[in-house]
Amino acid sequence: MDFIRKVLFLNILTVCGQGKVLTGSFWHITDLHWDPTYSLGNGNSASVCGSSGNRPTPDAGQFGDYLCDSPWDLINSSVHAMRDILPDPDFIIWTGDDTPHVPNEDLGEEAVLRIIGNLTHIIKVLFPNTKVYSALGNHDYHPKSQLPPQQNNMYEQIQKLWEDWLDPASRDTFKRGGYYTEKLLNQTGLRVLVLNTNLYYDQNSVTENLKDPADQFKWADQVLSEATKNKEKVYIVGHIPPGFFEKKRHKPWFRPEFNKNYLELIQKYHDIIIGQFFGHHHTDSFRMFYDTSGVPISAMFLTPGVTPWKTTLPGVEDGANNPGIRVFEYDDKTLLVKDMVTYYLNLTHANIARARWEKEYRLTEAFRVPDASPASMHRVLERLAGETCYLQKYYEFNSVNYDLTVCDADCRIDHVCAIREVDFEDYEHCVVKEGGSSAAPALLTVALAAALGMWTSY
Repeated sequence: MDFIRKVLFLNILTVCGQGKVLTGSFWHITDLHWDPTYSLGNGNSASVCGSSGNRPTPDAGQFGDYLCDSPWDLINSSVHAMRDILPDPDFIIWTGDDTPHVPNEDLGEEAVLRIIGNLTHIIKVLFPNTKVYSALGNHDYHPKSQLPPQQNNMYEQIQKLWEDWLDPASRDTFKRGGYYTEKLLNQTGLRVLVLNTNLYYDQNSVTENLKDPADQFKWADQVLSEATKNKEKVYIVGHIPPGFFEKKRHKPWFRPEFNKNYLELIQKYHDIIIGQFFGHHHTDSFRMFYDTSGVPISAMFLTPGVTPWKTTLPGVEDGANNPGIRVFEYDDKTLLVKDMVTYYLNLTHANIARARWEKEYRLTEAFRVPDASPASMHRVLERLAGETCYLQKYYEFNSVNYDLTVCDADCRIDHVCAIREVDFEDYEHCVVKEGGSSAAPALLTVALAAALGMWTSY
């Protein structure tokens, strides 16, 4: 009887989080986009922030505006909320984009480094003993999006800012190309790859004619090959994801050849790649990867941004979001993502009353799946593709409870195909199969606009 009581007691402790558990937890934050120009002092609603692009901001408040990037009060509030909600995470993933959406001439190299330095400082102050795996965003360079495939002053200076977080070998590869790999938490059998996917961005003219910028694909293949031999489990971290933007039909981020190379890398090493974590969209979504027989082999999680900034990307209607931050729960032996919990700030309420970060949803509860494995995320996709109530729930989460309008038939196609098909051709087939418009004219428009520099960068 004493033995049975002891077992029951240990089970209770485990459930309550007081005993030894196999589940660890970590934060993912992304797209903070601090705008130091944000000011309510002059009373001019047209010039509250540089990032509004002179769009009127009559509703601007202490914690920001949906037409602006983050004021410092929002940055400060978000990182403090992280400490209040989960003060001792196993680690933090920070996937970049720190500077505001303003013209290059309004920033400069020194300003970009100062912004990255200030954000690095607040994270270090509030999480002094926490390992941070930080990736560069396309806005973490001057000029923006033009990250080069070789060593340069900005990589060197950012490496110095992050030196405490980087192993010696990581510092070397970061200075050379903005990427690195380490044993996750220095544990044997666990590994993280932090990629510089800005090298593959279709707005990066520096890498336009290169086959393998900074030899990153070659390097990643070597690292993953060695990880396979050593039976390691791997997380991949980056800023710009492959595939298409779910809020703009036919809008990719990677150049086609780079998108293909990334997809092949995941398919080749899917047995050891247990999770992928990216930002850039500012929205809450995910991407599925399948083998040639249609079996789900990997899931990529796109965490929403802290900035509420409403995109000026042509064709996106009301593309703002409430600020979001996310906790992932994972098996600390296998790296399986067991769950994720998203917290958010209702910006309108915060400006009227107070900043109250609250739980938006827990994945397993909201979508009734046992975990966040590729099989479970495939089930989430099938549910939102086939059931209106699940689609609407996902759609409201996508903008972090900002856009509560109905996701109609066209909206469904945009989201379902972006989630299901990372490959360019398969995406186009999906759009047509689901009843969407032909791809060719739209892709031509995208290519022409990109060539003319017409897209406003995320």
